[in-house]
Amino acid sequence: MSGSKPAAPVFETLDGNVASGVILVCDHATNIVPPEYADLGLSKDQLSRHIAYDIGVDGVIRHLSQLMNVPAVLSKFSRLLIDPNRGRDDPTLVMRISDGAIVPGNAAIDQDEIDHRMRTYYEPYDAAVGEAIERCLELGIVPALISIHSFTPSWRGTPRPWHAGVLWDSDARLALPFLEALRQQGDLVVGDNEPYSGELRGDMMNRHGTQRGIAHALLEIRQDLIADEAGIREWAQRLADILPPLVAEENLHSMLEDAG
Repeated sequence: MSGSKPAAPVFETLDGNVASGVILVCDHATNIVPPEYADLGLSKDQLSRHIAYDIGVDGVIRHLSQLMNVPAVLSKFSRLLIDPNRGRDDPTLVMRISDGAIVPGNAAIDQDEIDHRMRTYYEPYDAAVGEAIERCLELGIVPALISIHSFTPSWRGTPRPWHAGVLWDSDARLALPFLEALRQQGDLVVGDNEPYSGELRGDMMNRHGTQRGIAHALLEIRQDLIADEAGIREWAQRLADILPPLVAEENLHSMLEDAG
């Protein structure tokens, strides 16, 4: 598909109070595959699975943005096209096989096509997150970044016990208080860097958070808990109750000098 341009926007921004000093990020909001990619050769059933997007997070982000009156940036393309949460040199940037499913439209992908998807999808979305940060900085406010993802209830036949997990690497300013606040709810099993590690060089929170010295945390919510509107609204309200006192902490709104 090299040389073609997307017919639809590749990201969406939600309005909110920029002066709040909070930006929500949603890397895997949708399973949209542009028409020219013919669903990457996958069936509708396959595209409805977690391999194509993070189930439930689009709704959580939208409700949470409204409840907290904070801006948000959401992707508008499937992670199977190219994954904007990955580093540029990550081997899972474009998945040829995902959770047992062969992706025909990616199976024979060459570097030219990867570069095209990078320019057309990955980079504009990444730039939109950077621009949201710059809007805060122009007001003299260092924002806190909160990224929301979701994970499957089991993986390769093994149940996952966590209701949610907080991912982070070297900057604990937001992540650890967030983790503790979730655990204090009393009805949640919350993983610390579970079910994945937040220590991934070049991923979204590393690029815009760690490397810039900006406080951040990535929340993973188990997908069965946000698979319907009731669950989505429950989690959005839960987060809207938890987050305001956390993000009000003054130490979150400065840049770490030893960012790496």
